[in-house]
Amino acid sequence: MPGGVVHELPADLRRALMANAMALDAWMDITPLARNEFICWVEDAKQETTRERRIRRTQEELEEGQRRPCCWPGCKHRDRAGS
Repeated sequence: MPGGVVHELPADLRRALMANAMALDAWMDITPLARNEFICWVEDAKQETTRERRIRRTQEELEEGQRRPCCWPGCKHRDRAGS
């Protein structure tokens, strides 16, 4: 399953997507840059409960057709040129 531009897909997010066909279909349809934003958002969580909540929200937002995490300023690990 593809990851992002900078970030590899973490195992817990991979499992959650594999368990949710609608979210997985949406994941496969978004760009690598968009996938990168979701992955960075999940990995930026400092507490496990926050990470779990963000994984659930990733599934929900993908099901709703969102292509980027809501209210996330963007991945700080990539340069502004998009790489």
